[in-house]
Amino acid sequence: MPQLLLPIFPDAVTPIKDLLSVGKQDGRVVYFHGVLPVFSHGEEDLATFRMITAQFIAQGHLRVVDVSRAFGVPALSVKRALKRYRQEGPKGFYVPPRRRGPAVLTAEVLQQAQALFDGGQTVPSVATELGIKSDTLSKAVRAGRLHVPVGKGVCAVVSSTKSERSALDSAAPMGVGASNVVARVAASVGGLNAVAPQFQAAVDVPRGGVLFALPALLAVGLLDGSEGLPLPAGYYGIDSLLMLIAFMALARLESVESLRSCAPGEWGKLLGLDRIPEVRTLREKIGLLSQGDHAEKWSADLCRRWMAAAPEQAGILYVDAHVRVYYGEQTQLPRHYIARQRLCQRATADYWVNAIDGQPFFRVTQSVDPGLIKVLEGEILPRLERDIPGQPSAEALAADPLRHRFTLVFDREGYSPELFKRLKARRVACLSYRKYAGDDWSPEEFVDATIELRRGQQVRMRLAERGTLLGGVVWVREIRKVCDTGRQVALISTDYQSGIGRLAATLFARWSQENFFKYAREHFALDRLVDYQMEEIPDTARVVNPARRTLDGQVRALTSKLSRRLAQFGALNLNETIEPAKVEAFVAKKAAAHDEIEHLQDELKALKEQRKETPSHLALKDLPEEQQFRRLSTHSKQLLDTLKMIAYRAETAMANVLAPLLSRPDEARSLLRAIYTTEADLLPDPNAGTLTVRLHHMANGVSDRAVRKLCDELNSTKTLFPRSNLRLILQLGTSQNP
Repeated sequence: MPQLLLPIFPDAVTPIKDLLSVGKQDGRVVYFHGVLPVFSHGEEDLATFRMITAQFIAQGHLRVVDVSRAFGVPALSVKRALKRYRQEGPKGFYVPPRRRGPAVLTAEVLQQAQALFDGGQTVPSVATELGIKSDTLSKAVRAGRLHVPVGKGVCAVVSSTKSERSALDSAAPMGVGASNVVARVAASVGGLNAVAPQFQAAVDVPRGGVLFALPALLAVGLLDGSEGLPLPAGYYGIDSLLMLIAFMALARLESVESLRSCAPGEWGKLLGLDRIPEVRTLREKIGLLSQGDHAEKWSADLCRRWMAAAPEQAGILYVDAHVRVYYGEQTQLPRHYIARQRLCQRATADYWVNAIDGQPFFRVTQSVDPGLIKVLEGEILPRLERDIPGQPSAEALAADPLRHRFTLVFDREGYSPELFKRLKARRVACLSYRKYAGDDWSPEEFVDATIELRRGQQVRMRLAERGTLLGGVVWVREIRKVCDTGRQVALISTDYQSGIGRLAATLFARWSQENFFKYAREHFALDRLVDYQMEEIPDTARVVNPARRTLDGQVRALTSKLSRRLAQFGALNLNETIEPAKVEAFVAKKAAAHDEIEHLQDELKALKEQRKETPSHLALKDLPEEQQFRRLSTHSKQLLDTLKMIAYRAETAMANVLAPLLSRPDEARSLLRAIYTTEADLLPDPNAGTLTVRLHHMANGVSDRAVRKLCDELNSTKTLFPRSNLRLILQLGTSQNP
């Protein structure tokens, strides 16, 4: 690479290091050792300058930094000269540069090649006959210097192979795959807002099947409202970045770091770019997109769009907490009970709101978890009252006292008669399990009922219903179901209009939300950290008092111990013959047990008094310094979780198309995962305005038939690739074997 900065030779003699100095006399550069000149060269003789400075370094007289500072040349240039000196010696600086040889594709050769193409020969056969590399001939075809007629067995577009692309990407002038030099230079000087996608024919593109998800991604709103996200002008447009992250989620790349092991040029082909951004650049772009509350506003806007598009799904919503365990050491987060691990670990709680089929709408993160009831009333309910479409008017609610706006379904964590009363006052129905159900109901009350589940399955249940005054504050419908074991499960609801079977089916379908958590955790890395940034928590935030927690534990332990001692005391009996010695020993033993019980009771009473005087919660600022904590950064996590929700919704939409085509509908997602990771051929046709994506064949004929029908469904959407006029055409079969 030519040196961009010329060395600066001062007129006066300037010391370089120790006894070595340099000066300029009559247009020549003279090097002095002490006061004796030891070497000179012309001021414009850069080759000799590089040679002598490299020699000084190689002999130990100078360092790279000495030459760089004295002459104002880049250290990298000095290192290259030193490397040449060590490998080739002084003569290496005077070898004439290699010049490009004569053109291989002369006018005569081009004429011969075109004649062979017109005769029906293929690129490999023409290359062999003319003694030219296939790569050279393919480049000429792509550049339009040669034309391959469409004929039987002949492809009109010459596609690059994976090995050809790998060689070209590794030799790119601005880094691996960065071959679009003009656009990158223009973007670096502010002359380009975002490079437009330009597709080139390519075969065997890794994970090319992920383009099958593009119609679904765009349909669920991947780019809707994205113009509100902040992104300065640059090489990569916001649509390319959002598509890249969504494709990564569908291809099961768990983190941005996973891209380090992927060929950037191959991923770039999926976006119509020369390559995707480097990991560090992508992190910077994510940080820019997540600034302030822009990502949260974009997510809220998408949620409103989803609810408006499917108002029937917004009428019944599931609310539940999902706990993300934090294994780091940067802060000491509060501990939560992890049901799936049966452990208490440091974690952050996310409260999710999902549709009845498990599709997510939004989440609310709580670093300091106040519990489901407070989060529901304080953050979730106001948002739902504002965003859910099609709610009955005030006049309609006044005309029908039993009518409600929508229904919230949650587990026993939200059980509270007072909460049910407050929700009823706001005309919001709730559906949950009952705590402390009491005695079983009589078997005569139960009747057989046929219940239709969400996916249309018919099941039979034995159900019964009563009206119950819950906690003496609110009348609810109590429904009980008899399990096969005879156990009765109690449901309660303030929905006074829906049938008993519908309420039972709705509550038991709550597992769709749990299934979403499990699937998203395993396949979309829902619990994974996005970055290692921390944020401060307001000092006024209320947290559990550690002293109160300690006292609670001591009271529980002492109560348990006292219960055991009381049981042992009650079991003490004199089963032997009544003799004075034995009676005396028995009385002494019982007296000792009684004394221990009295001591434990006094100790327990004192602990309870101490606990009563200790506040249950404190402001964060009042915690001991060693127990104060910060929260995990939420901005980037919000953006990526929103994109994962979009990816999950897109996959669900595609699974709903595939499920009826398979003998086992539950295998639809497995087939989609295989599609996303399968290679595909990309065949753009600018004249026809199409981009054909030919997916390689699947593992069996059943899957192939299902994929072909999926292609028909997706092609009917006539999806245009963003910022292009290319209509997406999805097919099954390679270019050589349709």
